[in-house]
Amino acid sequence: MPSPYSYDLRQKVIKAIDSGMSKTQVSSIFKISRNTINTWLHRRIETGDIKAKTGYQKGYNPKIPDLEQ
Repeated sequence: MPSPYSYDLRQKVIKAIDSGMSKTQVSSIFKISRNTINTWLHRRIETGDIKAKTGYQKGYNPKIPDLEQ
């Protein structure tokens, strides 16, 4: 899984949208998809911020849950 976009870029994109630019213009300027912008806007409505999700597991579950046993 690729790393998330930086928080600074997210703020710039959302600020451009809030200033009145269309999503299409912003997506072409910053070279990101409109779906990404929609996801960030939706996350801002749900959580109040546009930070990337953290705390999710990366990779597979370990096959041996307790190595000391």
